[in-house]
Amino acid sequence: MFKKALVAALAVAASAAALADAYPSRPITLIVGFPPGGGADAVARIISEKLGRELSQSIVVDNRPGAGTTIASDLVARAPADGYTLLLGSSNLYGSDQLLYKSAKYDGVKSFTPIARWSNSPMLLAVKKDFPESSVKGLMDRARKNPGKLTYSSSGTGVVTHLAGAAFAQAAGIDMLHVPFKGGAPSIQAVGAGDVDMTFGTPPSVLPMVQGGKLRLMAVTTADRSPLFPELPSMKEAGINDYDFSLWFGLYGPANLPPAVTKKLFEASNRVLADADVKARLEKQGNVAWPLASSEEFKGWAIGDGKKYKIITERSGAAEVTK
Repeated sequence: MFKKALVAALAVAASAAALADAYPSRPITLIVGFPPGGGADAVARIISEKLGRELSQSIVVDNRPGAGTTIASDLVARAPADGYTLLLGSSNLYGSDQLLYKSAKYDGVKSFTPIARWSNSPMLLAVKKDFPESSVKGLMDRARKNPGKLTYSSSGTGVVTHLAGAAFAQAAGIDMLHVPFKGGAPSIQAVGAGDVDMTFGTPPSVLPMVQGGKLRLMAVTTADRSPLFPELPSMKEAGINDYDFSLWFGLYGPANLPPAVTKKLFEASNRVLADADVKARLEKQGNVAWPLASSEEFKGWAIGDGKKYKIITERSGAAEVTK
C-alpha cells in the first residue's frame, strides 16, 4: 500500500515538474482593468516586459476598463486555469467589488490564485493649475465655506482613487462632489483642463501633467512623507489623522492554477522585481517594487488588506451610489 502511494506521489511530482518545464509554451495575456496611460497600466507594462524575457515568452497587456475593474476581474475568474490569462489585481477583489457592483459574481478568495505582490505607490493630491489654495489646510477651509462645491475626479466609482477622495473628505469633515471617469488618464485630463478641481491620482497618471504645468501637487495621501516625493507634505502634517492611502498591485491567476505554474510565475516575478532597471523604471513612475517571500504570504496579506479596503468602501458611501 505504501509503495503504491509512493509511486503515485512520485508520478504527481514528475507531472508537476514536466508542467513547469513546458510552461509557458505560448504568449500570456495580462488583463488590466484600466485604460492605457494610467498607474496600473504603467506597472503592468514595466514588469511584464521583463517578466516575458524571464519566461522566454511574450506577455500581452490587454486593457479591459470599466465597472471599477470588475469586467477585467470577471474575465480572469472565468478563464481556464492554465496560466495563460492573468490579472493585475488589488485589494478591491476581496469584497468591495461585490458591494459596489451586482455584476461582480466572483469571490476574491475562491475565484483567484494570488501569485506575487508586485508594487506599491503613494497617491498624490493634485489640483488644477489655477486652484486658489496652495495648501491642504487652505483647501479644507475653502471646502467648509463652500460645501459640495469643490469637485474631485477618480478613475471610477469605488476604485481606490475614488475611495481616497471620499475617505479624505470624511476624515477632514468636508463635503466634496465626486466626478468618476473610466480610467486614470481621463480623470487626470479633466483636472488639467480645469473642469474638475482636484484628483487623488497615481503618480504615473499625475506627474506628466504636473511636469507640463497643467496640474499642481499639494500632498501625498500617506500619513507620513514618502521617500519618493520627500518635498510633498503628508496628510498628518495637514492635521488629518487616521488617513493613510497607498495603491498596490499584484499578479493573479484564476482559481486552481497549477502549483507548478504559480511557483514558476512567482519566482520569475521576484527575479524581475529585484532587477535594478525595473526598480528604477518603477520609481520613475512613483512606484516601488514590493515583493513578498511566497505566494502563500501574498495570499494571507492580500486577504487582510482586502478586509480593510471593504470597510473603507462601506464607510465611504460608495456602495449606496452604485446600487
